[in-house]
Amino acid sequence: MTGAEALAAALLAEMQSAGAVPVAADILQPAETLLDLYGEDIRARAYVTHDPDLGEMMLRPDFTVPVVQAHMRIGAEPARYCYAGPVFRKQTGGRAREYLQVGYEIFARDDPARADAEVFALFARLLAPYALRPVTGDIGILKAAVAGLSTSDLRKTALLRHIWHPKRFRALLERMGGQGPLAEARAGLIARLRATPIDAQIAQAGQMVGLRSEVEIAARVARLIADAETPPIPQAEVAALEQLLALKAPASDALSTMQAMGWEALAPALDRLAARLEALAQAGIDPATLPFEASFGRTTMEYYDGFVFGFLPARDDLPPVATGGRYDALTAVLGQGQAIPAVGGVIRPELLEALT
Repeated sequence: MTGAEALAAALLAEMQSAGAVPVAADILQPAETLLDLYGEDIRARAYVTHDPDLGEMMLRPDFTVPVVQAHMRIGAEPARYCYAGPVFRKQTGGRAREYLQVGYEIFARDDPARADAEVFALFARLLAPYALRPVTGDIGILKAAVAGLSTSDLRKTALLRHIWHPKRFRALLERMGGQGPLAEARAGLIARLRATPIDAQIAQAGQMVGLRSEVEIAARVARLIADAETPPIPQAEVAALEQLLALKAPASDALSTMQAMGWEALAPALDRLAARLEALAQAGIDPATLPFEASFGRTTMEYYDGFVFGFLPARDDLPPVATGGRYDALTAVLGQGQAIPAVGGVIRPELLEALT
């Protein structure tokens, strides 16, 4: 047994002692499910193969999806699960393509704030011997902010889709606010589209290339023109959202700052944050010193929709040792009409071994 495997076994035993039932997941997972969740982008990060009987499959990129699927089929409520095993990701820069994950998940309908605090406090205890920096965030607050913007549902949907792509999100926000190079380029495009009927433009373009039909192209042009008639997002709201995205402070101070913004759309999400901080305090975590970063989790946690957290090493050449958060919406997607609040996280034993 390697040092990382020994660490994984010890972590798994601690999670079992905390009340979790150990579970396993097949290394080969149906690609269709993961493609439905993440789109074709997942192909760039996962190893895909074809089975003559099962069709397109992927080497397991994480445990959360198969654990959620298993729970939604047969799980009792409430439930706590733990697991350990390898996952497989395409990586660059010399990062490991196969590595161990040890995870802990809670499925429970009552008191989500207490479940959030339980997972974070357990991870904080297990990782206390290591020199790691904890950080927390809340994707639900960002989603609430976008939903509260004074703009069309179409634009809100586009922004929500790109919350996990910060550069693209910022470019869209600037363009929808009528600012920046994208806004100027879009204005020029719309002027050209309006100048000539779309059927004439298609005829002038010559031979059709690609899979879109003329009807689909015309519909796309109509949507672009309709979007151009949507008033810009007010600059005060753009500035408020940018202020929110840049917020970094101790969690209790961050809550006070966001409450002072007076943004009504954030109120329910901030109430959930307040309840979580109270539960964390009861679990022995001080909200006055716990770091909060409003943008944390926007590049690596695509299925989380609420509380997110990580434990980061001091070494810049290493990724987070542990990450986790709340993923209520994922259970609805995988539950075939059913849903249950869920929160969990994973630890990477190889990274812990590298720190010793």
